[in-house]
Amino acid sequence: MFYRVAGQYKTSYQADYALFPVKQDAFLLALILLVAFVVFPLTASDFMFRALLIPVLIYALAALGLNILTGYAGQLSLGTGAFMGVGAYACYKLVTIFPELNVIVAIALSGFFSAAVGVAFGLPSLRIKGFYLAIATLAAQFFLVWLFQKWGWLYNYNASGAIQVPNTQMFGVTITGARASAMSQYFVVLSVVCIVTFLAINVTRGRIGRTWKAVRDMDIAAELVGINLMKAKLSAFFVSSYIVGIAGALFVFLWRGAAEADLFDIQLSFRVLFIAIIGGLGSILGNYLGALLIVALPVIIGTVPAMFGLPISSAMVEHLNTMIIGALIIGFLIVEPHGLARFWAVIREKLIIWPFPH
Repeated sequence: MFYRVAGQYKTSYQADYALFPVKQDAFLLALILLVAFVVFPLTASDFMFRALLIPVLIYALAALGLNILTGYAGQLSLGTGAFMGVGAYACYKLVTIFPELNVIVAIALSGFFSAAVGVAFGLPSLRIKGFYLAIATLAAQFFLVWLFQKWGWLYNYNASGAIQVPNTQMFGVTITGARASAMSQYFVVLSVVCIVTFLAINVTRGRIGRTWKAVRDMDIAAELVGINLMKAKLSAFFVSSYIVGIAGALFVFLWRGAAEADLFDIQLSFRVLFIAIIGGLGSILGNYLGALLIVALPVIIGTVPAMFGLPISSAMVEHLNTMIIGALIIGFLIVEPHGLARFWAVIREKLIIWPFPH
């Protein structure tokens, strides 16, 4: 009854292919946006902003970029962390070379640098695929992290080898740097994530998205029906790396505040990959569900036992977090390969036909 579809008639192809064919989906999204833009700013603490809300949004955006490449186009990648680093270092150089440049513009432009690097390392996808392509992107991961460490120009020859985010303002409000408030950073991250997600949804539902899916399902058949494989694969690398680069810039400028090259190591790539797998490959919603689970899990492990008088060390929290995430990945791959997004789809189908069993 919650998803009553009686009376919602489709009288045109445009209505049938609408973004929200069932009006309850639009209401649910409006409710989520209301909570995100109004309720959380009024009720959440600085700890909740910095430990949960901001990292969930940033990791979800990074997983969205990886999902476009792997879930929609079928191209494996293990270099997401390094491509996030390209976006972060590019944004840092832009704001230091052009101090008058708006930081949001710098974040948007940094994605193009990451996209260019992603296309360069995506060229092997024209010849190889599967496991061998994953190894090629893994090589990109190690090479780029090494470059971040050795090329002093990237971090302005800082003795510590780290990049420090400067204090920047927008409309008189400090949004980056040590003086920025958590709420202002949250609003910027949330706005950027909403805009990029909206654009990604439209791209994946359109002609380009159908091309990616055709290449993913069977590239030889896609080529036989006239799809340009080179254009399709490299466009997937471009869009994916652009989104990942924006996520990397947000990761440093609006959350971490400073970064070293080791921050973008292989563990970050695996974390984003785990979010995409648990959330569901080939799904936009799954990125947010997976990010919420992965980011919230260590917070829950660290706080819930303490509420019952069972203190737990930080080392134990890290071990339990790793064990539970590994068990979840194995479980989802066996029980439900399409991840949390598929669980929500099943629940939604049950709500549409409720109270009838089938």
